Amino acid sequence: MAGQKHGARRQKLLQKLRDSGVDALLITNFTNVSYLTGFSGDDSYLLIGKKLTLLISDSRYETQLSEECPDLEVFIRRPTMSMNQAVVRAIKQAKLGKIGFESSAMTFDEWETLRDGVPEAELLPLAGLVEELRMIKDADEIAEIRLAIRQAERGFATLRATLRREQTELEVAHDLEHAMRRFGAQGASFPPIVAVGPRAALPHARPTEARIADADFVLVDWGANSSQRYKSDLTRVLVTGKPSAKLRKVYEIVLTAQLAGIAAIRPGVRCCDVDKAARDVIAQAGHAKAFGHSLGHGIGLDIHEGPRLSGSSQMELKPGMVVTVEPGIYLPGWGGVRIEDDVLVTRDGCEVLTSVPKDFDSAIID
Repeated sequence: MAGQKHGARRQKLLQKLRDSGVDALLITNFTNVSYLTGFSGDDSYLLIGKKLTLLISDSRYETQLSEECPDLEVFIRRPTMSMNQAVVRAIKQAKLGKIGFESSAMTFDEWETLRDGVPEAELLPLAGLVEELRMIKDADEIAEIRLAIRQAERGFATLRATLRREQTELEVAHDLEHAMRRFGAQGASFPPIVAVGPRAALPHARPTEARIADADFVLVDWGANSSQRYKSDLTRVLVTGKPSAKLRKVYEIVLTAQLAGIAAIRPGVRCCDVDKAARDVIAQAGHAKAFGHSLGHGIGLDIHEGPRLSGSSQMELKPGMVVTVEPGIYLPGWGGVRIEDDVLVTRDGCEVLTSVPKDFDSAIID
């Protein structure tokens, strides 16, 4: 069943390649290799064409490849053979004239070596072909993202129940990842962001020795990495002291903006229009300059992938896309509020996959 799934993905890629005019495509992005083959390792390339599907790897993965990709042709390069030498050998043996390569993943040095190794071949830069396929999640991928969300939510529930005012941001971040692992996660999908009070004005704050007791609220941005390496991504603010009127006001603005963004999500809607739906709420409240990042991004095998909910993206949403919706207001010297959920685009609208309560009163820790 797994082999059929990956085979279907490769067939979709081959359909795209027909319009590009190349004989084959060299996949050097390890995540894309995994997506197309089911191989969970790294340091391996995939050369794929109409009559060619070749995984190029080394002896460390020989047994693993035989278990995970039994139906694929594999070339195990010798220790004395570099990856580029192995690729050159494969291209010459297949007598390929035009080879596409992932220009967003290959370095200039790698390209030069490949060009010099097969001067008779034409190398054509092709970016984003596999990433375009990855934007639309199949049923198995959606199930894995749901699992990653449940693991993240259970970890957060444990953290909330055990949070102590004397803990530092670093301790909270470590406890959160440990809790997610206890519930089956492979780990965190990215280093958790834990930012107390004024430090929450930094959208990507790194945890420090600041203590929970140093302010009345803390922002937590976290996610889990499932066993199949699919990601979740959530953000919540916890009120750990006396709720101030300012915090409540800013929080309610952000929540209203987030709900407006979610309400705009449905097939056929442009990403920029979803961004605008949320951004307008914050702008009308007088905080336009305090929301400087895009509204959200796709999640899947990578924590940041397409599509991008930004003001510049004309891409239309399609069923099967999974995106984050995460508006924020960041006020230097005071702090910041961001609320983030993971949302699936459905045939007739959307489904919010995350379920951690987000009304202001539920954010208050007694």
